[in-house]
Amino acid sequence: MGNICRSPIAEAVTRTMAQRQGLGLGPALEFDSAGTHGHYHAGEAPDARARRVAARRGYDLSRLRARSVIGADFDRFDRILAMDESNLASLRRQCPAESRSNLGLFLDYARGLGISEIPDPYYGAESGFERVVDLCELAAGGLLAELARGPVTG
Repeated sequence: MGNICRSPIAEAVTRTMAQRQGLGLGPALEFDSAGTHGHYHAGEAPDARARRVAARRGYDLSRLRARSVIGADFDRFDRILAMDESNLASLRRQCPAESRSNLGLFLDYARGLGISEIPDPYYGAESGFERVVDLCELAAGGLLAELARGPVTG
């Protein structure tokens, strides 16, 4: 929503896991996060609880700053993954028809989990941020495994 909790955690977790797996980051493999609901926190650092919990788990959010999704994102990225159905619906409203197939939920990559949404921890305790990191690690693992297999040809 505001790009200060879940999505920056997801970005940092996925980028760090990709680096640890030796996947080459650069123009071909790039990660970013953005908010869907206005400019609530544009330019702000991620929530202090997100930074603290992520740092304890080896993920650095210190350089990330909140921004909103822009039209160019739909051309720039092959996949745009939302944290929950509400954000996915917002993305669908903004997205050009030809790019809608690039949209999905991040937890779609955590197969067999039984849930599809990463809960928003903003109004809760720090333990909610721990849960977000857990879920992001699962989803990032599935996403990176798929990316490592390469494009599907047929």
